[in-house]
Amino acid sequence: MSLCLFCKIANKEIVSRVVYEDDKILAFEDINPQAPFHVVVIPKQHIATLNDVRNESVYSDVFKAIGQITKNANLQERGYRVVANCNGDGGQTVFHLHFHVLGGRAFRWPPG
Repeated sequence: MSLCLFCKIANKEIVSRVVYEDDKILAFEDINPQAPFHVVVIPKQHIATLNDVRNESVYSDVFKAIGQITKNANLQERGYRVVANCNGDGGQTVFHLHFHVLGGRAFRWPPG
């Protein structure tokens, strides 16, 4: 998708601070962090929302990457949060499937 912000990041048309990359997944620092550690994890393939996932291997690819990211950031023992928003009422503002990984502080529930 030529107009998709996250596709442009995945295609290196927009510079980002990459923390993880493989052939299917890219993770980069969020430009408006909500925690001391805040990265966005995306499939490189454009998928608009959680509702549009047609191949469940996307989930295993994403969560495998999240496991490595949180290990590298020394977050696994203290804990971290993974968030995915879906559509407008869910808080999604960029319509490319993405997961926020937040850590480095204690979180409360409910979130908002």
